[in-house]
Amino acid sequence: MTDTLMVGVSGVRGIVGKDLTDEVVTRYARAFGLWAGERAPLVVVGRDARASGPAFEQAVIAGLGSVGCDVVKVGLAPTPTIQLAVEHHAAGGGIAITASHNPIEWNALKFIGPDGIFLDGPEGARVQELAVEGRGEATVKGRGRGKGEGATVRSDPDAVERHLDAVLKLSIVDIEQIRKRKFAVALDAVRGAGGPPMRALLERFGCTVTGINLETDGQFPRAPEPVPENLGELSALVRRTGAAVGIAVDPDVDRLAIVDENGAPIGEDYTLAFAVRSVLGGKRETGNVKRVVVCNLSTSLVVEDAARELGAEIVRTPVGEVHVARAILRLAAVIGGEGNGGVMYPALHAGRDAPVAAALVLELLARTGKRVSELVAAAPRYTIVKAKAARGPALEPVYAALRRRFADAQADVQDGLRLAWRDRWLHVRPSNTEPIIRLIAEAPSGALARELVDEGRRLCAAS
Repeated sequence: MTDTLMVGVSGVRGIVGKDLTDEVVTRYARAFGLWAGERAPLVVVGRDARASGPAFEQAVIAGLGSVGCDVVKVGLAPTPTIQLAVEHHAAGGGIAITASHNPIEWNALKFIGPDGIFLDGPEGARVQELAVEGRGEATVKGRGRGKGEGATVRSDPDAVERHLDAVLKLSIVDIEQIRKRKFAVALDAVRGAGGPPMRALLERFGCTVTGINLETDGQFPRAPEPVPENLGELSALVRRTGAAVGIAVDPDVDRLAIVDENGAPIGEDYTLAFAVRSVLGGKRETGNVKRVVVCNLSTSLVVEDAARELGAEIVRTPVGEVHVARAILRLAAVIGGEGNGGVMYPALHAGRDAPVAAALVLELLARTGKRVSELVAAAPRYTIVKAKAARGPALEPVYAALRRRFADAQADVQDGLRLAWRDRWLHVRPSNTEPIIRLIAEAPSGALARELVDEGRRLCAAS
């Protein structure tokens, strides 16, 4: 294993051919198969559009078969489709072959548990142990060895259609109301897995879709993360076509970003804020679902403002999708997600899902009759500033100095230190991938946010 291979509790990623090779992929697939096989000897496998995907798919299937796991292959599909397929087939788990928004030279395996949620904590650590141990002769109980003896591979060509059907059947979504608006939508799928399914979904909502980068060849024409600086082509398309909204998804279709009717990218945090307003301001959920919204500690206040305005409690978790998902289920929250454009609506499943996000955004636009820019202008605006600082041998003195300096702030120590006031916050946490401290602040103006970050960096240097 090379030093730059990134191994985490929910999967493994690296640069194709350098860090992530067929041998590495097969080894980790074997390890996951042993773990999943203790629950059910069946694993769902799917991939995004990256050029290395088909070869890695075969390496994954070989690894799973070598330990006696049956495989359901969904092929090219959004990551949330793969998660839903795990639940549909009552599988022991799933493997999504995708590096999400990482650059084109990367790929990854993401490990999904039997509940359709990515692995965390002890589960992921156990898969890592099995990969390191090798367990050369180990198999799933009751299964033979030798070129997948006792294992089968079958395809599931209906997985994407089931996913889209489930989105259309969500009770919160008024399909006819959306269809009456006949929205013109500009769509950018960055030549990932999202072009065909997102176009199909939008057209079933009665939208006229003008698309760019809808091909599924994995040849990203730009940096694939749907952040404002990467959406210039989509912005131009919105202006040229007079679209009501521009929608961008990342390569594995679990994140969605919005461009307003004037061609201005509004920032990924607004995707979750709009989804919160759609769900809390629309049809009331039945039963005893609490009015709780879950997001991570670095998610913008635009989400918190939306939740509070509509009478919901906001609960924040450590950074990471799995932490949000587990909290959503534990608290029976009505909705949750992350500020990177990832919407998690447990009425369908507790995973980031761009098709769900698109449906909720269209629902909000149709119900309110407002333009995207009007919805943004109606709520307070904030600016986020990010920075890095050198990391010393101990972080506790840094946190103590910050708490003394900002004694009037509400402190949260779940993930580093987050200091919060009503209209601003500062989050200081160690990087998971570099020997640095990450600082992120949000405030009503860039100057105020920079002041928080600068003071945080000063105290980091002095401690």
